[in-house]
Amino acid sequence: MRVTIEKKTDQLNFEDFLGGVTRVVTIAGVTAGTKEQQYDIAIEEDKRVWRPAVTVLKLLVAAWGDDATEWVGRRAELYGDPTIMFGRDRVGGIRVSRISHIDKPFTASLTETRGKRKAHTVDPLPPADDIDRQLEAHDLAAQVVSALADATTEAEVREWGNRAHARNLLDVPVDGVTVRDRATARLAEIEAEMAGGAA
Repeated sequence: MRVTIEKKTDQLNFEDFLGGVTRVVTIAGVTAGTKEQQYDIAIEEDKRVWRPAVTVLKLLVAAWGDDATEWVGRRAELYGDPTIMFGRDRVGGIRVSRISHIDKPFTASLTETRGKRKAHTVDPLPPADDIDRQLEAHDLAAQVVSALADATTEAEVREWGNRAHARNLLDVPVDGVTVRDRATARLAEIEAEMAGGAA
C-alpha cells in the first residue's frame, strides 16, 4: 500500500509536482479569481483549477495574448519549482516549461520582486499525438533495457538490439542512457565475463 497525503483544496498545488512530476493540462476556460490569485483556469484533466502566479500569467499573456477566450483548448506543461519565494520563505510554486501554439522557444523579460526583471523561457509543446508516441516509445525502450539487463549471451543482446532498431528505439534515452549505449555496454560485460571464465 502506498501512503498518500491529499490536500483538501480546489486548486492544483506545488505538492502535486513533488519528485519531478510534470503535467500537461488543457485549458477549458478562464474566470476571475481573487485579489491574491487573479484568475482561475479550468482544465480538462482535473476538476480542480489552476491558479497561476502573476509571473506565469504575464508569461502566458506575452506568448498567447490577453484574450482569454483564445486560450481555450491550448495546452501547457506544468512543473514544480522549489525555489519560488513568498516573502522571505521558500515555499515552492507551479511554473510552465512548455506551451502549445508557439513554434519556437519564447522568452519574455518579466518584472519580479522589487522591480527586478528576469528572463523566462517556455519551449513549444508538441501536439498531443506526438507526446503519446514519445511516451509509447519510452515505455517500449524501457522494456528493451530490462531485457538487455537480463540477457546472458551475445546473441540475446544482438536480438534485442535488432528489435530496438526495427522500432527506431536505439536512440531513445532511458534514465539518461540510450538503448544503443546500453546494448553496447551489455555486450562488453558479457565479453568480459566470457574472457574471465576462459582464463
